[in-house]
Amino acid sequence: MITTKHVLGLVALLGLSACASVDTASRNETGITSAPAAIAAPAGATEAAPRLAQIALTGYEVEVPGYLKVSEANAYIPRADIVWRGDAPGDRYRQVGAIFEAGLAQAAPTLQGSVPAHAKITVRRFHGLTEKARYTTGGVHNIIFDLALYDPATGALLRPVETVHADMRALGGNRAIEADAAGQTQKVRVTEHLRRTLLEELTQPGGHENARLGVIQALNYAR
Repeated sequence: MITTKHVLGLVALLGLSACASVDTASRNETGITSAPAAIAAPAGATEAAPRLAQIALTGYEVEVPGYLKVSEANAYIPRADIVWRGDAPGDRYRQVGAIFEAGLAQAAPTLQGSVPAHAKITVRRFHGLTEKARYTTGGVHNIIFDLALYDPATGALLRPVETVHADMRALGGNRAIEADAAGQTQKVRVTEHLRRTLLEELTQPGGHENARLGVIQALNYAR
């Protein structure tokens, strides 16, 4: 029997999903055919791939596999691998790939060390905000990708492939409108975030450390 106590508990739990920044406003195709392993949220400290001192980024490529599911549904958290509204409707695979390429291009001038490396990024998840979420609650940009570094001369892998979680706070409501007016669109903010993430991942001893952003972040991982 479902009691009043149970119903109230369920309502309270669902209500948590709207607690992030409530401020209501007045293909790059490849030959890969198998899907990746299930994605899990990082749980505490894990052993990261070894850092390479003084990286010189000589080239890069970005893969957005065709098996990733795209959603155009205007829900708070659509069930999909790619959710993006920061560009006009179009090929979301190409749009997401272009954002990663821009982040790599902006990071490259800082990476002028003595160890040449070619980077390959394989996108696993890219969640921006839908219209409904952006103009009400805000939320989390949930971004996951694999990063591989190769010797540009031999093609040898320089370190084990590492899965990078690069979540960031997404603005909502009036804050989102004000940011857009100032030129800080979703696309601009995410590109800059990826630039910083890549620099941290390639230069800091522990690599990039994912942000802890609460319940909305956890719901993203659960879907």
